Amino acid sequence: MMYYVYIIKCEGNTLYTGITNDVDRRMDEHFGRTEKCAKFTRSHRAISLEALWSCENRSIASKLEYRIKQLTKAQKLELISDDSRFSRFFGEELSELFRREAI
Repeated sequence: MMYYVYIIKCEGNTLYTGITNDVDRRMDEHFGRTEKCAKFTRSHRAISLEALWSCENRSIASKLEYRIKQLTKAQKLELISDDSRFSRFFGEELSELFRREAI
C-alpha cells in the first residue's frame, strides 16, 4: 500500500504537513473541514495542496512527516518550490525512498 506525505497551505499563510494512504479522501476531509479533518485545518481553512510525495509504507512516511515538521517555514517553502532541496534537507538515503507526485 502506498503512503503519501503532503503539505497544505492554510489561511493565515500557514502550512500543515500530514500523511495518508488515500489522498482524495484526506483532502476532502481537510478542505471540507469535516469532523475527521485535523484540528489545525478546522481552525485554519485549507487553501491549497502545495506538495505531495509517495513512498511504500507508513513507517517511512511517518519519518518524513516528522522531519518536515522539524523544518522552519522558510525551509518548507524552499522544499515546496524546489524539489532538488529534498536530498539537502533529508539526505540521499531518505530521498531515494520518495517520489514527488504531480498535484
